[in-house]
Amino acid sequence: MIGYAFCGSFCTHKQGVEQLRILKSQGYDILPIMSENVYNTDTRFGKARELIDTVEEITKREVIHTIVDAEPLGPKIALDALIIAPCTGNTLAKIARGITDTAVTMTAKAHLRADRPLIMALCSNDALSANLQNISILLERKHVYFVPMKQDDPTRKPHSLISEFSLVPQTLSYALDKKQLRPLFI
Repeated sequence: MIGYAFCGSFCTHKQGVEQLRILKSQGYDILPIMSENVYNTDTRFGKARELIDTVEEITKREVIHTIVDAEPLGPKIALDALIIAPCTGNTLAKIARGITDTAVTMTAKAHLRADRPLIMALCSNDALSANLQNISILLERKHVYFVPMKQDDPTRKPHSLISEFSLVPQTLSYALDKKQLRPLFI
């Protein structure tokens, strides 16, 4: 079973859902996870309930969205891999520093403790500034893999990186073989 988590990069949720559909069509059994903010927040990019319904329809499972529900993942419920797509800079920083105050960070902590692959599709406006150190920390950590990423608007957002979501399935395949898909920055 693969865990698939959504964090609050609301403008990329449609891309995340598209990759979720692709993974499901490839035969993966998927357990959906959402940060509490994603689960409860309506934005100009969509209503929370619509996203929840879509994800549950695709996966045929209820979304895990609390720390209490996420805690058994890893020690009691083993995932073959965990994908966080999109992964915000905030979640990236928390994982790098061992902070577990959301369903997604709790799942990541428990999952990494079991030495299984964590795949992160980073979408962050401060990836090349405040979060660069956290990327570095996680690049050195075993079992952490990144979906290749690029600057989405180098002129107006010079510190921003966004993952190439179409590479989520390929990154997963490589991570299951304990390899990082390259090039990392495209």
